[in-house]
Amino acid sequence: MLTTSQIDQFHSDGFLVMRKLVDEDVVERCIERFLEYADGSRSPSSGMKLMRDVMVAKGAVDPRSQVHGINKLLNFESDPELMCYVRLPSIVDAVRDLIGNDIYSIVTNVFNKPPEVDGRHPLHQDLRHFRIRPAEKIIAVWTALCPMNRENGCLAVVPGSHLGGLLEHETPDWEYVNYKFYGVTDKLLDKRLHIEMQPGDTIFFSPLLVHGSGRNRTQDFRRSISAHYVSAECWSTGSDWRQNEFVVPIT
Repeated sequence: MLTTSQIDQFHSDGFLVMRKLVDEDVVERCIERFLEYADGSRSPSSGMKLMRDVMVAKGAVDPRSQVHGINKLLNFESDPELMCYVRLPSIVDAVRDLIGNDIYSIVTNVFNKPPEVDGRHPLHQDLRHFRIRPAEKIIAVWTALCPMNRENGCLAVVPGSHLGGLLEHETPDWEYVNYKFYGVTDKLLDKRLHIEMQPGDTIFFSPLLVHGSGRNRTQDFRRSISAHYVSAECWSTGSDWRQNEFVVPIT
């Protein structure tokens, strides 16, 4: 799937962007299914979580609709429509080129950054939330479901930051911070590279890559879908990670 040059770039920069990797029909199906959960027309299955933006939860912003208040759908492993994204051959083949053939999905999200809320996600490393190691056998895959640019809070990364190991994280000194949105030092802000994307564009990145996103300053939603994959070679500092209900073998 990947060329030697692409693999080398991933290991050097900590990320790789592949344009138009996910077909338009898959993008549209993912949006439609997410909206069914967000507007209440479909009931969330066991373990699935719909999360509200902190500004909505605290009453600082009155949402125009139920969808407007949601900023994330977490753990969609039980939904076959959304899991089609996780099992896409174009994604799975690339993941296998980077971390090995025997892989599992461990975390799934649909992100829904509404307008009129702060919505920033501070610069952070995903490994901060994982007990699974080693980092080089874990990979995040993140696909744009709409046009992404600086105005609506596109993803920003710090190239090469994955080479510096796991950094200290803390809650940012902001008025409104969404749950578990920890961040690293602001000294890295000047090194950010903003990744503008179109629907279907996909970024693969290391769990040690420093990344985040800004405010949505438009009147539209900024939506994306993501999954994390790990190699069967990974181990955990806690109980056997394969026993987690959200771990799915990718065959």
